[in-house]
Amino acid sequence: MLDFDLSTEIQALRSTFGDIRAVVDVDALTAEIARLSEAAGVPDLWDDPDAAQKVTSALSHRQSELKRINEIQQRLDDLEVLVELANEMDDEESADEARKELADLTAVMGQLEVQTLLDGEYDERPAVVTIRAGAGGVDASDFAEMLLRMYLRWSEQHNYKVTVMDSSYAEEAGIKSATFEVDAPYAFGTLSVEAGTHRLVRMSPFNSAGKRQTSFAAVEVIPLMEEAVEVDIPEADLRVDVFRSSGPGGQSVNTTDSAVRLTHLPTGTVVSMQNEKSQIQNRAAAMRVLQSRLLLLQKEQEAATKKELAGNITASWGDQMRSYVLAPYQMVKDLRTDHEVNNPSAVFDGDLDGFIAAGIRWRKRKIED
Repeated sequence: MLDFDLSTEIQALRSTFGDIRAVVDVDALTAEIARLSEAAGVPDLWDDPDAAQKVTSALSHRQSELKRINEIQQRLDDLEVLVELANEMDDEESADEARKELADLTAVMGQLEVQTLLDGEYDERPAVVTIRAGAGGVDASDFAEMLLRMYLRWSEQHNYKVTVMDSSYAEEAGIKSATFEVDAPYAFGTLSVEAGTHRLVRMSPFNSAGKRQTSFAAVEVIPLMEEAVEVDIPEADLRVDVFRSSGPGGQSVNTTDSAVRLTHLPTGTVVSMQNEKSQIQNRAAAMRVLQSRLLLLQKEQEAATKKELAGNITASWGDQMRSYVLAPYQMVKDLRTDHEVNNPSAVFDGDLDGFIAAGIRWRKRKIED
């Protein structure tokens, strides 16, 4: 007779889940969804496309959050039924299925628990991530492109909406820089721990002597603000350059000057956009990111903390926060949290949750200390 018992483990999960529900405040979340649903249903909603987009996007995010909470509740209930079924039918196969579901739920709960630590001012905002090749020549630009793919794969695995807003291709291989937006609840709070200098050690495919090469790339993460009315940018403070969008190797992507580069003259902040088809759309997107960066800079100055959120990233020796080692051994290690894995291929394919969770917990401890 099968004597299968997961009651202690399930009770622990229910306790954790109760804490998560309290932090999320399901009642308030449900009320917010009702309010946004009503706003989304007004007949003239799309008379103002920008406002409509904000309402529908916020509604989608809140609905996804509530759906995830409800699904976990249902899975916990189903797990208890599965355990009972395994015992009643003396079925080892059902017991194995219950063990697997317990492991999956534990992992999902761990991710949700980490999200409850995201209580910063901008943590719930979408994120704008910029990757720049650093020291290391061709290997650095190739590494920057590897990181871009890594973050896009991570976003894809989580069903997050991603838009590549701008990319600058290197002449021989890889990219000089790329900027993309991750539009998901708590995207900034989650990805902000990825900001810093990343270091790659490998046998260079671009070195005929086959020597080991070290290269660097910088990752900057900022929150994407709503239209930042707090930041007034006079036209006199802007230089606007237009140019043609381009792809790998400088190949022309379109034949009109639709790409836009905005330079904020007082601070030297530069934002380029070429994702949209029209110059007007690219300018609007660039202005939104520029406002976000300037607002962030303003907040940092007010708080007297230099580069508190985006970080002062040099992408060179002595500044790295994570190392990716492909030779002479295989390892990815975060130098802040000591979290490490021995499967770089999986990490470059988007398996970042362990590093992100460790980073969020590490940051929370630093704040509390």
